[in-house]
Amino acid sequence: MRDDDGSHTTYPRLRSTVLDTVDVHGLADFYRRLLGWEYAPGNGPEDDDADEWQIIRSPGSRQGLRQSASPRAAGQMLAFQYAARVPRSTWPDTEVPQQLHLDFTVATEAELEECHDRALALGATLIRDESDDPAEPICVYADPAGHPFCIFVMEW
Repeated sequence: MRDDDGSHTTYPRLRSTVLDTVDVHGLADFYRRLLGWEYAPGNGPEDDDADEWQIIRSPGSRQGLRQSASPRAAGQMLAFQYAARVPRSTWPDTEVPQQLHLDFTVATEAELEECHDRALALGATLIRDESDDPAEPICVYADPAGHPFCIFVMEW
């Protein structure tokens, strides 16, 4: 990649976002089912370190965990790492900040409603419902471990 001055600079690429959890199996499966993703090879519930670490990936990322010439070809991944204690975020109250949250988008309000129903059925807690906002319909949830995430309508 070239910088503004024309020089060549190497930048790191985001491999995955990692969420700490006391229940690696449960949280990985929650997001796998919410997003329709799959376990990355060697990083699923039956693998050696499954109690400590699991990775899910978007269905388009068939190249596994290797480096790729194209950042898009590598796909998107979420990882889940065991932690003995993870305080549940109290957001929007600031006592325990969210520290990180995930944003997911859908193309239509009908898709938002479908994903809303699935998120709740899988164990998410609704924090804020602004699905009727004409400018940006959005719902904010906490996953079963308390990590906040949003699903909102956005056409790219």
